[in-house]
Amino acid sequence: MPNEKNLVLVYNLFMQYKNNPLSPHLQIYKWQISSLLSIAHRIVGVINIIAITAICIWSLLLLLGIKSYQPINLFLNTFFGKFMAVSLCWTFSFHTLNELRHLIWDLGYGFDLKVSKITGVLALIGSFVLAILFYLLGKNIF
Repeated sequence: MPNEKNLVLVYNLFMQYKNNPLSPHLQIYKWQISSLLSIAHRIVGVINIIAITAICIWSLLLLLGIKSYQPINLFLNTFFGKFMAVSLCWTFSFHTLNELRHLIWDLGYGFDLKVSKITGVLALIGSFVLAILFYLLGKNIF
């Protein structure tokens, strides 16, 4: 079992007196559309879970009557509330389109680097287009 002296000795020998960066790959790594979309997909998934929970709570408040629904109605009619609604349209659109991309990969297609880049850009642009369409559709209906 290693003791503290051995650990300090090993650390001094290998790490302390060297001026090596901790993560050299981060300094030379070139970001790609696939890595950015993967990170965004995970973040947006967490945001969507929180949003779905908030929508469920909001729906339950509708059952309690107008007094419990009124604060949420006031919030959704502010600029920030509308911005949040449009932003959630984008997060759901992006997550759906990127998930379709992943389903195509699960079928064994789209692994070519060029196809992967094209579908990534299409998912990103398509999510903005869908969010704008949802906003315009909701604005005309409601």
